[in-house]
Amino acid sequence: MKSSEKIRVLGKGITAQAISEKFDNVTLYDDNNFNDYDINSNEITIVSPGIPPFNEMVKNSTNIISDYDFLYEDIPFSIWISGTNGKTTTTQMCQHLLEEYGSVAGGNIGTPIAKLDKNSKIWILETSSFTLHYTNKAKPNLYILLPISEDHITWHGSFKEYKNSKLKPLDFMNEGEIAIVPKEFEKYKTNATLITYDNSDELAEKLNIDKSKVNFKEPFLLDAILALACKKIIFDECDYEKINFFKVDEHKVEEFYDKKNRLWVNDSKATNIDATMNALKSYENKKIHLILGGDDKGANIEPLFASLKNKNIEIYAIGSNYKRIFTLSQKYLLKCNKTNNLENTVKKIDEKYQENDVAILSPAASSLDQFKSYAHRGKLFKELVYSLSKY
Repeated sequence: MKSSEKIRVLGKGITAQAISEKFDNVTLYDDNNFNDYDINSNEITIVSPGIPPFNEMVKNSTNIISDYDFLYEDIPFSIWISGTNGKTTTTQMCQHLLEEYGSVAGGNIGTPIAKLDKNSKIWILETSSFTLHYTNKAKPNLYILLPISEDHITWHGSFKEYKNSKLKPLDFMNEGEIAIVPKEFEKYKTNATLITYDNSDELAEKLNIDKSKVNFKEPFLLDAILALACKKIIFDECDYEKINFFKVDEHKVEEFYDKKNRLWVNDSKATNIDATMNALKSYENKKIHLILGGDDKGANIEPLFASLKNKNIEIYAIGSNYKRIFTLSQKYLLKCNKTNNLENTVKKIDEKYQENDVAILSPAASSLDQFKSYAHRGKLFKELVYSLSKY
């Protein structure tokens, strides 16, 4: 890019601010100053990941690119990690394993790519469907795609468009580059070498990774095997000891105990049904008190209830979609309590909790209808549980 070239960025968040700080002649726009926006300009227009395609500024722009496209010439060897659930943990695990080789991590978590050190040997980038939607040139050298399920339907307009965004990197990859993708995409036309998987067992077998040496259970087991796969593909090393030292962030299938030594699970980051279904797999031998609800972002949540049918699960409905949850619970003959908020829910579960039960907050919905964030929701949940009486 020429230093004199004008750039405009749609959005004023972290990505936009990082570009503005690094380059001259950058103007930031949001909906509040649309009247100042020249719809006839052919300036490079970088769209921040959170700005949807139906935004008026996007619809009235040409020469639209992502920050990945804008900085593509400066990107070293890169690993992109995407999918519906697990991409943050997989990115963190990859960085944990590869930092000794000079890697840095960023993208849609942590450090925006405009602030990453271009002299680093490897960039590990958590990459959202939002960024991929606007990316039409940049590509990874190694692409890791976790399973895809319905999410961000309102933003993309349909599940098909959401899925298409996740697959776009395959269109630009070259011969000799590798993509690890779910088996449903094994026939996708790409110049990259595809390694496909149905589950962690199949992937571990294909890459000769000894699953018994990995001290994680699902859903983190798949994340760990994908991270190990990255190191094995690039450096032909399988570092079981190091991966087992990795600590998963709070609010992700986070186990803790109350004063009566009863097991509770904070999985507040589960904002879609796929995340919730994965979280429940490890507890199917117990009676599960499952807290569901929030803003489901227009997704089809019925498959979750179909998967719960005939299982020992009692549901507690909170959030703006609690009526949908109650109706679907009735349809699939699941017991459901309309407790509406977390405080009432924790009290109700406390009354019903029996030996060998487990209580799980795994909402399958966004938190912003009742909370500031999924972290706020998870912290309040833990505080309410810890405040329960010992007697």
